[in-house]
Amino acid sequence: MRGLVSATLAVGMTTAMAAPTPAVPTAAAASVYSQPPKEILDVMRASPPPSPSLSPTRDKLMLVTMQDYPSIAKVATPFLRLAGVRIEPGNRSQHDTPGGYGIPPCVSAIDLVQVADGKQTAVKLPADACPRRPVWSADGQRFAFENITNEAVELWIGDAKTGAVRRLPGVRLNQMFGDQMQWMPDQKTLLVKQVSARTGPPVAPPGSDGPGIQESLGEKGQSSTYENRDTLRNRHDEELFNYYGTSQLALVDAATGKITPVGKPGLYEELSVAPDGRHVVVTEIRPPYSYVTTFDRFPKQIDLWDLAQRPAKDANPIVRQIAALPLADRVPNRGVPTGPRNFTWRPTDAATLVWAEALDGGDPKVQAAERDKLMLLKAPFTGTPVEITRTEQRYAGLSWSEQPGVAMLSDYDVNRKWRRTWQLNVDDAKNSRRLIWDMSVDEKYSNPGSPVHRRLANGYSVIRVDGDSIFLSGAGSSPDGDRPFLDKFDLKTQKGERLFRSGKTSYEQFIGFAGKDTSRLLTWYQSAEETPNAFVRTLGAATTAETGEPGYASTSVALTRLTDPVPQVREIKKRLVKYKRADGLELSFTLYTPPGYKEGTRLPTILNAYPLDYADASKAGQTTGSQATFTRLRQYRLLLLSGYAIIDSAAFPIVGDPRKAYDTYTEQLVANAKAAVDEAVRLGVTDPNRVGVTGHSHGALMTANLLAHSDLFRAGAATSGSYNKSLTPFGFQNERRSVWEAPDVYTKASTFFYADKLKTPLLIVHGADDANPGTTPLQSTKLYEAIRGNGGVTRLVMLPHEPHWYAARESNEQLVYEMLRWFDKYVKNAPATAVSADASAK
Repeated sequence: MRGLVSATLAVGMTTAMAAPTPAVPTAAAASVYSQPPKEILDVMRASPPPSPSLSPTRDKLMLVTMQDYPSIAKVATPFLRLAGVRIEPGNRSQHDTPGGYGIPPCVSAIDLVQVADGKQTAVKLPADACPRRPVWSADGQRFAFENITNEAVELWIGDAKTGAVRRLPGVRLNQMFGDQMQWMPDQKTLLVKQVSARTGPPVAPPGSDGPGIQESLGEKGQSSTYENRDTLRNRHDEELFNYYGTSQLALVDAATGKITPVGKPGLYEELSVAPDGRHVVVTEIRPPYSYVTTFDRFPKQIDLWDLAQRPAKDANPIVRQIAALPLADRVPNRGVPTGPRNFTWRPTDAATLVWAEALDGGDPKVQAAERDKLMLLKAPFTGTPVEITRTEQRYAGLSWSEQPGVAMLSDYDVNRKWRRTWQLNVDDAKNSRRLIWDMSVDEKYSNPGSPVHRRLANGYSVIRVDGDSIFLSGAGSSPDGDRPFLDKFDLKTQKGERLFRSGKTSYEQFIGFAGKDTSRLLTWYQSAEETPNAFVRTLGAATTAETGEPGYASTSVALTRLTDPVPQVREIKKRLVKYKRADGLELSFTLYTPPGYKEGTRLPTILNAYPLDYADASKAGQTTGSQATFTRLRQYRLLLLSGYAIIDSAAFPIVGDPRKAYDTYTEQLVANAKAAVDEAVRLGVTDPNRVGVTGHSHGALMTANLLAHSDLFRAGAATSGSYNKSLTPFGFQNERRSVWEAPDVYTKASTFFYADKLKTPLLIVHGADDANPGTTPLQSTKLYEAIRGNGGVTRLVMLPHEPHWYAARESNEQLVYEMLRWFDKYVKNAPATAVSADASAK
């Protein structure tokens, strides 16, 4: 782990190296961090709104409030890097999420609300607790959650009636591979992964770990950008992987706490329990391991267990081996491993297993009439698996309905970014299916939404069916922004009936049905000025006068009455702005103006965006998001409190054939930015001589490239970016070609190779423990060195202990301090210049 000396030096870096800073004791760690002004700190430290979770029986609503920021002391907890997992050895908890999004946040409060009358009960959490999100039992009587302590990951049970919670003694969960806790179909028992009772971890004397050896014997195969995350390095790492990954499976009685071990300890990854509560698909990781890929590509044995068996000691209750999968260290980019994958149980059968297998070697570049097949195997699992159907494109999921045999089958064309969905009867020997949806995955306006599910008594989620119809809930994207909806969709006629749609001045989402019938809806309502709250809506006859639109009507009653923790933020105004790029492509952004803003006043402005790839130009211009959501301020948005305007979520499409869209990447970046800035200037809000730009990850590369290739901005702030794409030679984002196939594309997209032309001030921020292979901390260090060496103006801030997204309160306060300081100096208070919004690109 990096010490505070290096952390302090990194914060102090500018174009001239800072003088060495004395070491600071750990207890005084917070003193080395800087903070933004009090008015910003007050907003950052306010409690966030809760999120709702409806019980499966739809009679209780759980409000879960998450902690916004853990302390740097928690983020700095030592951890091991073991084949894609960051594990804290002291308690076996995952230190980071698989995507590098930081330490999973603690729950700070849980409240239970009766849907019938709104009565609210606060759950009394233990002192200094760090619970994870609770998981309902299917009968709605209990909920379970993990509690993270310094010594263990505990298992707690809550009573849905009283809100009382209690720890189940003797249970220490192992979070290393996930699936560490799940309700069994009886809803009285939990299947858990227990920390295996063993001696202490393996200790390697200095120099005894031996060399790390890798070998390639001429077989061609790519290692994608996102595989190499904290991979194993040597034999000692393998020993640690075995030690910390080993779990003992056990059944835990939620009422009595009785623990019943199942099988012998092993490196168990995925666990999938059949509806009968007896059979379990168990995926066990096996050696040999790879030093190139993460654990999800290691060899695996997939077995079917029978929990009713009582095997001999040190044996597993195996009924049948489903597959023995070899090391998958050469899976093609955007491909899949060969062999059985994506296991699912049929919810309405006691024990019927379904899985997919590739027919094209898992390679999307291979020409094939059919890419996947679906296989089915029924209890008692002694027969030969039966092929159900095949998909022309890559299998994308099977969503079961509550009607036996009826499911929704999807496939996905990675080259066209296209998805199709059929209604399929699994029991039909003729393999008949009916196409329901056939559209681009980027389609927003005509997106039908997702089927509404309900939980069966066995805990399985199935599509809710009403006669020949299902219910669909979606974001409701439109030219005016997102307006969530609920439809009733007739599968036979393929026609929908709109039951509910959010108004234009608010943002209201369907949570679920408020009770047994479908005439009362539970929604989550908010507006730019109104705190999110739960409402009960009763559907009625359509009244165009009420809704302004034909086809639906309802009355609503507030179920909760949550208050605004930061009323000063309500003075901020926002609006959806639509405009066109020079080539006619329709775009949009959300424009925020600070408290007390007077129309016509030109302000210093910060643009934030994240480029997205589109195969179809008609889809790239579709508006998403809503100006009617409850305004929350994080990171760069907090600069609104210091008098900046924000051009937020600006559409930055990269349009073209996915196989070569990045041929015009920088040109499209500049065109997107110029269109957005021009429009904000035209509205009279933005001062064209005082515009900055910021972005995270792929948005950070966008930020650096805009400074290198245009004269639109006075300064930029790039966070956790990747600036030299030759370091990810087998692809990045949706670029499928390797650097050897398209060297000019990689060079042109890499700001590093244009550092000599980058004279606009650039603030570079990075998490020092970023595990995302495409955005290693080296990327920022080398860009800083390149700009500095070429005489540019830059500042590098390495945030100690932080992953790809920054977690700690101190780190986030430092980030806002740095952004405010940088943009105040180089944008808000910048000297006059001839730069204007219609400046031409370099």
